[in-house]
Amino acid sequence: DTVLLAVKPHTISLVARQHGKLWSGKLVISIAAGISLQQLSGWIGHGRVIRVMPNTPCLVGEGASAYCTAAEVTDADVEEIEAMLSSVGLSLRVEEKQIDAVTGLSGSGPAYICMVIESLADGGVLAGLPRATAMDLAVQTVLGTARLVAETGQHPAALKDAVASPGGTTIAAIASLEQNGLRAALVRAVATSAGRSGELGGDA
Repeated sequence: DTVLLAVKPHTISLVARQHGKLWSGKLVISIAAGISLQQLSGWIGHGRVIRVMPNTPCLVGEGASAYCTAAEVTDADVEEIEAMLSSVGLSLRVEEKQIDAVTGLSGSGPAYICMVIESLADGGVLAGLPRATAMDLAVQTVLGTARLVAETGQHPAALKDAVASPGGTTIAAIASLEQNGLRAALVRAVATSAGRSGELGGDA
């Protein structure tokens, strides 16, 4: 009853056109970045289509997924996709015009966080920690801080300020991060990924 199209954006049009009869009467769910509902509906011959942007933490039940729906999607179809995505993490319904931004933030985001973890561990090694110890501490720090933000509901800035004592080690480190453009780099990364997602539909 449901077909999950989990192929790369540059091959999805070929797959969709080659297997036209397969889509009849089916709910079709695509996770291909940049491929619009209009494109998908045109290729498969109907509008019972859902676009999803998941991310790799779905593999451990901590995913962040957003979806949008085409015209012929039913309430029952929405319940099905909600159940599917909620079983592996967070599920949010968004407008299609927001999907590229989702791709830039949560779709590509695990790569950014992995780079942060790797860099924190490298810093620990530079400061004298064994590699394994540094990695354990970096992973748990990111995991614990994310949970702290989620469970307290406090703004990240407030939680940051709670760690930064006057004239202390953390505020010195924050000044270094600001000087080296951490915020701007992450903002640009999200925007760049979102922009590339918007281009992929034209490449298909």
